[in-house]
Amino acid sequence: MRIAVLFGGASAEREVSIASAAQVFTALRERGHDVIAVDTARGPLSDEEVAAFVGATVSYDPPDLSDIPAAETTARLVAEDGPLREVDVVFLALHGGSGEDGTLQALLDSAGVPYTGSGVLGSAVAMDKDVSKRLFRCAGVPTPDWLMAPATVEEVAERIGFPAIVKPNAQGSTIGLTVVKAPEQLAEAIETAAAYDREVMVERFVPGRELVVGVLEGRALAVGEIVPQLGEIFDYQSKYQVGGAVETFPADLPAEVTAEVQRLAVAAHDALKLGSYSRIDFRMDPDGGLWCLEANTLPGMTATSLMPQSAAAAGIGFGDLCERLCASALRERGR
Repeated sequence: MRIAVLFGGASAEREVSIASAAQVFTALRERGHDVIAVDTARGPLSDEEVAAFVGATVSYDPPDLSDIPAAETTARLVAEDGPLREVDVVFLALHGGSGEDGTLQALLDSAGVPYTGSGVLGSAVAMDKDVSKRLFRCAGVPTPDWLMAPATVEEVAERIGFPAIVKPNAQGSTIGLTVVKAPEQLAEAIETAAAYDREVMVERFVPGRELVVGVLEGRALAVGEIVPQLGEIFDYQSKYQVGGAVETFPADLPAEVTAEVQRLAVAAHDALKLGSYSRIDFRMDPDGGLWCLEANTLPGMTATSLMPQSAAAAGIGFGDLCERLCASALRERGR
């Protein structure tokens, strides 16, 4: 196959996208595919640029918003003479922003270019945490109580309680997220989250174990457990720095709990009308209650990211996973 790995984007998750793309690019090339790397902000990489790109890593802190490209050139990339028109499939290694919220998917659909991941509707719905949680509840998938800012301290205390999670409504990688332990911290936390999104969610904090599970082609993969090592939550540093977290696949859970997490993951995936794959995140409280936090339509795709680990524990290697996602895209959206 001739494959374009599309990465970069103009979101706060740009560095994460580059790291994912570098490993997907390498894995697909090693399998004999004709692969090009395409930055949404700059276009196809030259051979010299590829050499530096394949060693990409994620910095300790999220990028400064002023360092993120202000505009993308994706429309030019899918023009009739653009590089994305010359490939069999586009592997989306984008995270956050217009690369994950359905905007790019709509553009590729209109150009008739097959791509990996979910379509326009599923991408848009999953990116909006407020809408996602409403659909989870309609599907019988438990999710922590929440409200949307603006919210007073009194409202949060009455409806959510403290501690609470304050986060951007449409942002990933825990960027802009704060655990608010005291009422006087609420206003600053909302202001922090609002720097990344015009809508801010205040959500009940669920203590307990952090669980994740990949969903691939309608089937739940292995359930994993994450134990952060750098703080109390699985934050940006814990996700992307060596030693930031202990990630165990499969998680040490009773068989019936594993089965229930997997059932709920597929139910959440289906409720949002997602495509060939996703990663669903949960918390299990001290009483054993399972709470769905969110669905990720374009989860991290380095070889050690959570989705590939979930697949590996189910017997699907990283290269196989990348190929299967491309094959699924051609089946679902092939010309």
